[in-house]
Amino acid sequence: MAIKTENERGSIIMSNTVIAHIAGMVATGCYGVVGMAYKSASDGFASLLKWDTITKGIKVSTEDDKISIDLHIIVEYGVNIKVISDSIISNVRYTVESMTGFRVGNVTVNVEGIRVD
Repeated sequence: MAIKTENERGSIIMSNTVIAHIAGMVATGCYGVVGMAYKSASDGFASLLKWDTITKGIKVSTEDDKISIDLHIIVEYGVNIKVISDSIISNVRYTVESMTGFRVGNVTVNVEGIRVD
């Protein structure tokens, strides 16, 4: 799917993958986030994704010109998960809206694991 807008000069179509890349870069840049996670359906374990597959941990959907983003992350041990989640939601919403011009309806953060070094 993609989100589309039109004006007198033409139309703009933005792929959900582009939005997922933006959201993934912002989320992984937040303090306390180790990376994006992908939960396997077969064994139920979440694995840390490499940079080139970052969008597997993000689900983007569009409805009525609003974007919904579901993020699956792994955090560092000892950090306040609520504070990190609030920061991610705020930063992802602001950055996606400012870069794309589309309204973000909701951002959901799913913590799939904690990394202990």
